[in-house]
Amino acid sequence: MRAGVLLIGLLLSLGLQAAPGVEAVTVTQDAGGVQTYTLSIQVLLFMTALSLIPGALMMMTSFARIIIVLAILRQALGTQSTPNNQILVGIALFLTIFIMMPVFKEVNTVAIQPYLEDRLTTMPALQAAAQPVREFMLAQTREDDLAMFARIGNYGELQSPADVPFSLLLPAFATSELKTGFQIGFLLFIPFLVIDVVVASVLMSMGMMMLSPMIISLPFKIMLFVLIDGWALVFGTLASSFQV
Repeated sequence: MRAGVLLIGLLLSLGLQAAPGVEAVTVTQDAGGVQTYTLSIQVLLFMTALSLIPGALMMMTSFARIIIVLAILRQALGTQSTPNNQILVGIALFLTIFIMMPVFKEVNTVAIQPYLEDRLTTMPALQAAAQPVREFMLAQTREDDLAMFARIGNYGELQSPADVPFSLLLPAFATSELKTGFQIGFLLFIPFLVIDVVVASVLMSMGMMMLSPMIISLPFKIMLFVLIDGWALVFGTLASSFQV
């Protein structure tokens, strides 16, 4: 029995010695001076990038503005958890895809397809893909937000949009999206707040202080929202707010 175990261990050790390991990093350089990494490193970088996609989707697209407006709208209606978080995120996701489709198509044309056809290597493809996204973010970013972060980060005076680095554009774009989302949400909140005030005043004048105004105002707010085709108006306003 022991001899069999030793024999198996010997065979395994010989097999491991005979089979050389795969090199973790292999860098080749072509005649033009472009470096290409081994496939295992490319796969590792790709898997690492996948973990950053949710953050990029939320903070580099129209997703943040949309989900903020939808959350404030639900709060204004007073429907508690209806629609629930999964539905709101799904609506925001598909509306984001609709709004960002021109940008995605341009990224596919200038970066993804040339990379798949081996006309671009990894880094030039990433730089080409970043340009349409950069133009979209610049169009939606306020100049005062850019100036504030440029002053905080000591970026100096920016002569043109081409001088704005991504490290400056990202926080400025996120701040602008938060501002715009809350502004739209505020405008949506006002009509429903008026209904709540009117209902509360009527109940107080009738001496019905023990009855919650939210119970009475909720049907009226839902009826108003349905009669004016509120979802279509909200989605149309959000989509048009990204047009330059």
